[in-house]
Amino acid sequence: MESKVSEGGLNVTLTIRLLMHGKEVGSIIGKKGETVKKMREESGARINISEGNCPERIVTITGPTDAIFKAFAMIAYKFEEDIINSMSNSTATSKPPVTLRLVVPASQCGSLIGKGGSKIKEIRESTGAQVQVAGDMLPNSTERAVTISGTPDAIIQCVKQICVVMLESPPKGATIPYRPKPASTPVIFAGGQAYTIQGQYAIPHPDQLTKLHQLAMQQTPFPPLGQTTPAFPGLDASPPASTHELTIPNDLIGCIIGRQGTKINEIRQMSGAQIKIANATEGSSERQITITGTPANISLAQYLINARLTSEVTGMGAL
Repeated sequence: MESKVSEGGLNVTLTIRLLMHGKEVGSIIGKKGETVKKMREESGARINISEGNCPERIVTITGPTDAIFKAFAMIAYKFEEDIINSMSNSTATSKPPVTLRLVVPASQCGSLIGKGGSKIKEIRESTGAQVQVAGDMLPNSTERAVTISGTPDAIIQCVKQICVVMLESPPKGATIPYRPKPASTPVIFAGGQAYTIQGQYAIPHPDQLTKLHQLAMQQTPFPPLGQTTPAFPGLDASPPASTHELTIPNDLIGCIIGRQGTKINEIRQMSGAQIKIANATEGSSERQITITGTPANISLAQYLINARLTSEVTGMGAL
């Protein structure tokens, strides 16, 4: 967070950085950028969103303090609206709180926590918001995530108090800002289609995921998991199935399978392909994966598997 005080100390310009997931960013941007445009116009703050082929994006809000508070209020109320909308489609009865994540230079986190946690306790009690400062710095940076959750009003009060602390104790030394890493290469071509990766999903580029997914599901000669295979799959009108084999190091197979098979099932459902993982063989450091389906299914399954591997390896910081 930077602060610039003009002569007389009245016009205080602040920069606050927020860390958001792709879905949250989509909500803030809105259709054709209408929501973020409205937020910029009504708050008077500058709102910039980092480039996006990353699972996480940085939203930077700059302006005089009152403009920043207005922008924060609009974001908090937008997130609450999203929660209410998502609840109308679910059976949940209790409304989850709105949650925002600030990115704050680690050198300022001490002032925010206060001696023996006194400052953060005071902020929690006076605003009613939950505030948590991450113990570790964000990867390759000198910044930490500060998570605020509560009602929109509590969040706005909380942000105001945090801003006061930030202004009173500017960052010490150079700050290395956190830059979310792309989950993988920006665009990859597979099966005649270009994809980008967001989180662990391959997103056709531009947005044709639904079409591609429907196409893959129509073409697959295999029924959904749990049903029996037709007695004469050869009579099926779908394109012929082909098989592709991959070998994956044993120590990375876990990230493909996921907890209780969640990731591999996700990949099966998204790609429409059948995926079999061979049991570990003694003396071998690799496991064989067999993918069966149409060329479109296989391309998508391979792509999703590679995306999982890439995010696992970059997450570990190893090559």
